[in-house]
Amino acid sequence: MDTGTFRGIITGLLIIAFIGITWWAYSKRRKRDFDEAAHLIFNEDDERPNRDRSVSPSNESREAASGQDDSRTSKGDKNT
Repeated sequence: MDTGTFRGIITGLLIIAFIGITWWAYSKRRKRDFDEAAHLIFNEDDERPNRDRSVSPSNESREAASGQDDSRTSKGDKNT
């Protein structure tokens, strides 16, 4: 078996694999799963908690209560 025959066999197998994957992706059985996956971004149930403590409501209420409007002044930044 020479190199040309080997490359031809590999090319044929890759074409068959491509057609198989394409057929699987566009089959009617998969449509419902793909439609559900496409709409996952619109679900509001999965809201992630905000981990940035500088924006959390508890920090905002403490800064408002202490009278500090700018967080840079409380950290020692004199360039305000």
